[in-house]
Amino acid sequence: MGRGTWSWIVPDGLWEIAEPLIPPSRVRPQGGGTQDTLEETLFTAIIYVLVSGCAWRALPPCFGISKSTAHRRFLIWSRAGVWGRLHEGILHRLDDAGLLDLSRPVLDSAHVEVHLIADRNGLPLSLGLSGANMHDSLGLEPHVRGIPPIRSRRGPRRRRPGKLHADKGYDYDHLRRWLRKRGIRHPIARRGIESSQRLGRHRWIVERAVSWLAGCRRLHRRYERKAEHFLGFVGIATALICHRRLSKAAAPQ
Repeated sequence: MGRGTWSWIVPDGLWEIAEPLIPPSRVRPQGGGTQDTLEETLFTAIIYVLVSGCAWRALPPCFGISKSTAHRRFLIWSRAGVWGRLHEGILHRLDDAGLLDLSRPVLDSAHVEVHLIADRNGLPLSLGLSGANMHDSLGLEPHVRGIPPIRSRRGPRRRRPGKLHADKGYDYDHLRRWLRKRGIRHPIARRGIESSQRLGRHRWIVERAVSWLAGCRRLHRRYERKAEHFLGFVGIATALICHRRLSKAAAPQ
């Protein structure tokens, strides 16, 4: 994909990475039914909803599929973990190309309660959602654990960053001990000691990643009632961000 029918929506090479991850469609035991829609078309329709922000019922007729078909396949693929594995697969390719830097990632939470860890270049590594009444500090441990084991040609799989930068919302002794126990250095801003003006030296990296997420209009507001559905869209967005970096590096200069 990329030079074909849907090149104006799906970046070149993204479908080739996603296609092996798509679970086979279920066969009706009684037989019959309508002919299956091409999975490539369904994949493109889902990305169109994410980027454009349109409702499922507003899908353009050029896709040739109903809103219920596209929405149902999005739910099936979300339950199957397709979006997380797509993001992880692109991270592997980024690391193989030497484009991933785990030396000092940054953790922050923003944008409709999305918690995000980005590498030194601003590429999303781990993400999650929380309720509006949840303190930011409660998200540190699960999101550090959520960094996937990055497959590298240059050595064993890695999932622990060298350092983890975070703002004053994560300034707690038990979090520092937890990171130290795992061999992760923790330059976390200290409340009442360090000036907030110094946080921008590293925090801008994750704030830029959040702004990239905001480029997908479906994420401007949380339309989905269930958190796992909204997290599915966030997962697709992070895969698009990482794939954009991969495509830029592969493009001829």
